[in-house]
Amino acid sequence: MNILSYIMEEILDPTNIIEGERYEFLLELDIDEEDELFQEGGIDARVIVSKKEDAYAIVTYFLIAKRDQSYLEFALEEDEEEEILAFCKEHILAGE
Repeated sequence: MNILSYIMEEILDPTNIIEGERYEFLLELDIDEEDELFQEGGIDARVIVSKKEDAYAIVTYFLIAKRDQSYLEFALEEDEEEEILAFCKEHILAGE
């Protein structure tokens, strides 16, 4: 799995109910044809990442088939989640 492109946006919480910062990423994923996640037309991942002090975590994510914008009922493997979190953390830090 490779990340081809991304869009990052900070999610603002004017009520201050959520502690720390939240970021939404829309990632365009390049999935190998042999992978069970592979979809004709490609896959995007919508990922919400939290940052509280120096701790980063994936709050939630959704996998979306690009051809019809349907949500996929797949979960990423742990190493894939770690790869995505590292990518997001790098781009959050670069944006600060």
